[in-house]
Amino acid sequence: MLTVSLTEVTGNFALRNLAVHFMDFHQEKWIYVHKGSTKERHGYCTLGEAFNRLDFSTAILDSRRFNYVVRLLELIAKSQLTSLSGIAQKNFMNILEKVVLKVLEDQQNIRLIRELLQTLYTSLCTLVQRVGKSVLVGNINMWVYRMETILHWQQQLNNIQITRPAFKGLTFTDLPLCLQLNIMQRLSDGRDLVSLGQVAPDLHVLSEDRLLWKKLCQYHFSERQIRKRLILSDKGQLDWKKMYFKLVRCYPRKEQYGDTLQLCRHCHILSWKGTDHPCTANNPESCSISLSPQDFINLFKF
Repeated sequence: MLTVSLTEVTGNFALRNLAVHFMDFHQEKWIYVHKGSTKERHGYCTLGEAFNRLDFSTAILDSRRFNYVVRLLELIAKSQLTSLSGIAQKNFMNILEKVVLKVLEDQQNIRLIRELLQTLYTSLCTLVQRVGKSVLVGNINMWVYRMETILHWQQQLNNIQITRPAFKGLTFTDLPLCLQLNIMQRLSDGRDLVSLGQVAPDLHVLSEDRLLWKKLCQYHFSERQIRKRLILSDKGQLDWKKMYFKLVRCYPRKEQYGDTLQLCRHCHILSWKGTDHPCTANNPESCSISLSPQDFINLFKF
């Protein structure tokens, strides 16, 4: 039985002195969180096993889970590389490769993966060139090879030529202005608004709407954070667009995912939403708590 220590998970609940156990069932895709494990039993599981057990390779093919997995990879690239075992390194790179291949094929989420690769490459440059090979598990030549692979992936993404679909029906700009604006309000990233505004002059006018940027600021940031970063325009009005990008540089944005990993408080099982597990609660759904990517990584800190 494999275990890894579990620190207190941030959120509306606290789990103390727990350990993650990988159950010896070939078909089940969940992790059992067992209470009462001692410190001496910690440390026998890596993120690599977790990736396999929770089937992250398949999760990236689900549009609801794609951003969640990518965020996990980004967090690992930023701060967890030195703790990866050999198996975890291999699984991490395998999943990353599948992510890149998916983006190259469907030409979606290009910017997101470019940023992920840049984060990973920057972290590796620091660890390999400045700190030295002793902080990374494995042969330094293997990490250098992986850095070269990352550069190759970056070049492939940069060479993508977006093909316009041969579609002659109704387009976005054919919709009434109120519907266009309503759709824009669904975008959660200000950079997407800016990009959309570059498509056509009319869309540029809509993308500069003050209410759009105000709602975006209020969605991602608290009232206190907003008050600290007030910017006035030449007309004496609040410049919500400039405020948004200033706030992004100062504070983390609110994360949102179509699907997340969930922890059952009743039977202490961690799985993707909708995954069957042997829960004995009368109402299993009421026992589930969503874990953010950072919550998941915190499970492996000890």
